[in-house]
Amino acid sequence: MINNFINRVLVVGFGSIGKRHLRIVREMLPKAEIAVLRHEDYSIVPKGANYICSTIDEAISFTPNLAVIASPSSFHLATAMPLANAGVHLLIEKPLSATSVRVSDLIETCRKKDLKLAVGYNLRFLKSLKKFKSLVEDQVVGEIWSVRSEVGQYLPAWRPGSDYRECVSAQSRLGGGVLLELSHEIDYLRWIFGDLDWVQATLSKQSDLEIDVEDTAHLLLGFKAKCDAKQLIASVNFDFIRQDSTRVCVIIGKIGSMRWNAISGTIEFWALGSNGWKEIYRDNSTIDESYVAEWKDFISCIRKNSSPLITGTDGLKVLQVVEAARIASKNKSQAKIENFTG
Repeated sequence: MINNFINRVLVVGFGSIGKRHLRIVREMLPKAEIAVLRHEDYSIVPKGANYICSTIDEAISFTPNLAVIASPSSFHLATAMPLANAGVHLLIEKPLSATSVRVSDLIETCRKKDLKLAVGYNLRFLKSLKKFKSLVEDQVVGEIWSVRSEVGQYLPAWRPGSDYRECVSAQSRLGGGVLLELSHEIDYLRWIFGDLDWVQATLSKQSDLEIDVEDTAHLLLGFKAKCDAKQLIASVNFDFIRQDSTRVCVIIGKIGSMRWNAISGTIEFWALGSNGWKEIYRDNSTIDESYVAEWKDFISCIRKNSSPLITGTDGLKVLQVVEAARIASKNKSQAKIENFTG
């Protein structure tokens, strides 16, 4: 049973992800009163909601216990700060913001008010990625020598039925571009391998897509070395231009290689001396189930006064990597990553 005090929920933003969150929270909290905050077409209450608001003041007057912020990332902090000051627990869609400016203020406000601040990097809730992490920790490939991650999807095919030029991903002012929109990779690599030390990057617009953001990014990431160990290096490629949707991570180790495929939910192993990949794990869960698990974690943290799987500090560290990558690309040099320690 979920605590009775979680009975008023606010959904901020009503694009595709906001609609998903509304549907899931309605299923999880069937008796809760739910309000939606949106600035367009706010005369009709969406199915599954009880109320609709057009201003942050109206939303605060609704007195929600918790809120999920699913608006464009450039607007996240403008909504999150007044909600936090009003004592509302926050689940903020990734990325936490479009920049790191004032994000530490939000984290500190939530800490002082004993509020839960979770960031929506839902890939961490995929069973296949959790298994992949546990296999790394079990040293299935032995000493890890290299990490290679790749994610790509053709932007015009991303959201069928909508104009890609109008979506958040395509617009700089809304926090678009591959680095922010596909920043799951930075988050899960940090989760598995630890904090980062430096980044080298090349960001570019390679295609003829009608967007004002980068559609391609190539990063080299240097993880903080542990004791006398060799520094682990990861290469990460992001794009909005490939037709074959891809999300994979390959770990190369002393006694073999291991490959995670997020789309198929599989993990494969190539043992030292073998002649091919062998599937060692498969999960047929849908991406929707990762969002459900994310909500269960968020609500459980409120009930038990525990820390979310993905904290505000995690979200800030991703933004610091993104900002360092932009500096590295501009200066054509390696950039140090300033890791928040609060």
